[in-house]
Amino acid sequence: MHEREGVPLRIESVQFVCSAATSADLPPDRTPEIAVSGRSNVGKSSLLNSLLGRNDLARVSRTPGKTQLLNFFRVNSRFHLVDLPGYGYARVPEGVIRRWRLTMQEYLRRRRQLVGVIQLVDCRHDPSRQDREMIAWLREERVRFCLVPTKMDKLSQGERRPALARLLAELDLPGDLALVPYSIRTREGRDELLAWLDLVLAPGQVPEAAPRNGPERC
Repeated sequence: MHEREGVPLRIESVQFVCSAATSADLPPDRTPEIAVSGRSNVGKSSLLNSLLGRNDLARVSRTPGKTQLLNFFRVNSRFHLVDLPGYGYARVPEGVIRRWRLTMQEYLRRRRQLVGVIQLVDCRHDPSRQDREMIAWLREERVRFCLVPTKMDKLSQGERRPALARLLAELDLPGDLALVPYSIRTREGRDELLAWLDLVLAPGQVPEAAPRNGPERC
């Protein structure tokens, strides 16, 4: 992890809060939120289960686009992890995709509680157009984020370093970016990502965020 190392956060309690279909459904309290973002089928739900030490907290499906709502989980009575709908390909009607976009845009633009984003990319493939747009927006708006290449166990030891270097180069990211390679199978990266969460949520690190202009396509 390239940011200053933190202490791995200990997961003591996890509670499902709600699923939001529109901005009106979002939790009304001021609990800090960290969103989990990525294209459809990148492994967001699997990562949430792994990170939080639960087997079936977030639904896992082989069908892209299964997560159709913003799902809120309260962790340690301290913050919310928010499972966002995957962007990109999904086997759902166009009308549903438009609704996702509107909800996602409103959340990313206006949500004052949002203090960080865990941005997932598949380590085996080039970043998609939507990946590039999302990451470019996060950088432009100075939203603190951690890039998490998933499925690292699918690469050989000799393939890992070139794959990570390629991702940083293709996304035009600085070398000191918070970067945590992750494997659901081996749990590689879990402690490092928990440490990043603890760092972001440390006293003095949670500002009163102003409304933002979100990406036009999610």
